[in-house]
Amino acid sequence: MTSSRPRQPPDAAPAGTGARSQQAQTSRPRRIADLPSAWRPLRDLQRRIDEGIAEVYAVLGVEGVRPRFSAALMFLESGPLSIRELAERCEVTHSAMSQSVAAMRDAGLVRSEPGSDARSRLVSLTEHGRQLVPRLWDEWYATERAVEEVAEEAGVSLRDVTGRMAAALDREPFADRLLRRMRATDG
Repeated sequence: MTSSRPRQPPDAAPAGTGARSQQAQTSRPRRIADLPSAWRPLRDLQRRIDEGIAEVYAVLGVEGVRPRFSAALMFLESGPLSIRELAERCEVTHSAMSQSVAAMRDAGLVRSEPGSDARSRLVSLTEHGRQLVPRLWDEWYATERAVEEVAEEAGVSLRDVTGRMAAALDREPFADRLLRRMRATDG
């Protein structure tokens, strides 16, 4: 449920431009690593997991595949898809999928050809890509089991944590929380 608070007019001074904010500018961090971040540890874990997957690909001789390509290649196993369809199935933007398709094409994993209209492209697996797909399915499910193992070892349930956070956002959306905190510092 979103709030019906009025939006700030476009010509209003941006929040955080008071004397306190100007004073804080002199001591502001100058690098992303120096900024406080609740998300950085999660991104670091994701990076470490992706690096581990890439190491496994190297051990298994899976060449040219980045972890972010796996799902797209797996979904192409059943036949050609447009970049738009592939982006929707992988839950990424059309632009991101277009870039991934170009990289997968350069790696010899997929080919693309004009689609039903001038703006669409159909993507299909090459023989090399098709040979890798069974290993990618195996890796996907093994990765899920390994992530669950790590979470269990750490004494947490990622599904529980994310479920609780989603419920908290259902009670008060993130935008409302953020605006409330920004207004509290504007005083």
